[in-house]
Amino acid sequence: MTQGAGDRERCANNFGTLRLLFAALVILAHAPELIDGDRSREILTRVFGTLSFGELAVDGFFLVSGYLITASYRARTSFSGYVRRRALRIYPGFVVASLVCILVVAPFAGGDMVALSSAETLLRLALLLMPVVPGAFEGLPYPHLNGSMWTIPCEFGCYLLLGLAGRARVLRIRARYLALLAGLGALLALRWLFLPVGLPGDVAGTLSEMIRFVFVFCCGGAYQLFGDRIAYTRRGACRAALLLLPLMFVRPLAEPAFAVLGGYLIFWFAFAVRPLALSRAVDRADPSYGLYLYAWPVQNLLVAHVPGISPWAVAALALAAALPLGLLSWFLVEGPALRLRPAARRDQTMRTDRSGRPSSVPRSTSPLTTGPTFSGVPE
Repeated sequence: MTQGAGDRERCANNFGTLRLLFAALVILAHAPELIDGDRSREILTRVFGTLSFGELAVDGFFLVSGYLITASYRARTSFSGYVRRRALRIYPGFVVASLVCILVVAPFAGGDMVALSSAETLLRLALLLMPVVPGAFEGLPYPHLNGSMWTIPCEFGCYLLLGLAGRARVLRIRARYLALLAGLGALLALRWLFLPVGLPGDVAGTLSEMIRFVFVFCCGGAYQLFGDRIAYTRRGACRAALLLLPLMFVRPLAEPAFAVLGGYLIFWFAFAVRPLALSRAVDRADPSYGLYLYAWPVQNLLVAHVPGISPWAVAALALAAALPLGLLSWFLVEGPALRLRPAARRDQTMRTDRSGRPSSVPRSTSPLTTGPTFSGVPE
């Protein structure tokens, strides 16, 4: 099945299934790590020796986010409206989940509520940083109240960088965007020489991971900007998979290869495969953001209170418990917050024709601009 860019803008898609799949893979990857403190039993790491299912899923979220948020930005002329929409999508669910972790989870995790700093808590909420309660999950391999949340400020940072790139007209001229992507690719290569990889605990490690996320996010944006030149076909998907497979065994190449070739596979599934019933259901009620936010504390509570529990039981029980929490987050927090967003507007967005010259074409709102972002967050 082949789809042109125009067709994609008008049809249903499989992003709902993809974001639930990515959230489930993060849970699956975290389960053995939270018990063992390492990846010795993480499935994908045992196969390739490079990326875990968690890293692959997070990169998948950032690819999809890059595509959809780029489309969202190009459909609007107001930078302030764009930022407000992004903040209303990220902050409410994050703030409520953080407060649940502090007020409900921490007491069961051995947290010292007396030592909790209100000023620090408010600052961490404002900066989208992980909640902290002294003593919570102390003694576990990963004594974090909600370790999954460390990626959320990186996500919001990508939104802001995209907005700045848009203000600098980088999104209107394809050559500029390719130059930006090439520069990010060079930084991604240099991080292997000068920065720690996979260790986001300190400033250098966080900078390293931010370079990774921005590169992957911009790869997703490239699929949107160059959508008129990309045909998603079954043959193309097979070729992408065959090229990706050997590169997944090489650590420095696995991530950029997944961003490019895996990106093709993700968008092929989203656009060229007939929309699944699950995707249509998630379009109406999307639990993926809440699933991502609540799974870690559920998993760590299981590890703390059920000695000897298997990682697969942790994964299954956490999925069963966090999914309804994700639905509650959607209906009680995220959905109502979405109704406060500025109304979407049609505008004339400057694009480029096949020769690279800008051409003004009507840009309509589409189902794609209500799709997911990194943490399974719909726009």
